[in-house]
Amino acid sequence: MNSINLLAVTIFSGAIAGTILAIINLGLVEPYIDSAIALETQRKISSGENVDMAELVHYRIWQKGGAIAAGAVYGISLGALFGIVFAYGRKALPGDSNKQKALFLAGILWFVLYLMVAIKYPANPPAVGDPETIYYRQSLYVGYLAISGFTALGLALAWKRVQLGSKKILFPLIYAAIMIVAYVALPPNPDKIGISMDLIHTFRVVTALTIGLFWGILGIVFGSLWDRFISREEQKYATV
Repeated sequence: MNSINLLAVTIFSGAIAGTILAIINLGLVEPYIDSAIALETQRKISSGENVDMAELVHYRIWQKGGAIAAGAVYGISLGALFGIVFAYGRKALPGDSNKQKALFLAGILWFVLYLMVAIKYPANPPAVGDPETIYYRQSLYVGYLAISGFTALGLALAWKRVQLGSKKILFPLIYAAIMIVAYVALPPNPDKIGISMDLIHTFRVVTALTIGLFWGILGIVFGSLWDRFISREEQKYATV
């Protein structure tokens, strides 16, 4: 396998998926963020806090303006992870084609790296929560994410090496048991939400759907490019 082709496929598919995610978020997710910020700002003003509206508006314009570039970087970073895992475990993935294998892996990564973590620490819009606890909240999120990711990785490596036949059902059960223990052991989000829970719930659902769409696009594009540039290369050398 040509490492240059793998790198190109990984970067390009990640950039495409990340850019599409950013565009979708601008239309679907950002309005909920604007609403949450407006409610939080109104709450601060009502409580007597001084809010610099000009600075807030400028920051949001800057933030939205850089959304496409940020989405591409986000996609490339996750695409790199996806490419490494796919290249290593492609033969063990279920599916009759590379697209199917890539989509299956994308679904697993969405579940492990997003949905499972969101069950414990669901997404909230920016400006919701105490700014003084942000690093603590981030450490909890990253910790739970690391537990989910490394547990899944370890079990995936064991899956390839351990011969258990039909007893391989033990692997997802082990993952579930570890995540349940982590769910109980780690503390909850320390911040109380002071705005409409309907808005928060809608934001969480839309975010989960857009992240799921990102992984689906990444899987489709990556699988298509793999067939176009890597599978053909392998076939060419196999006939030499």
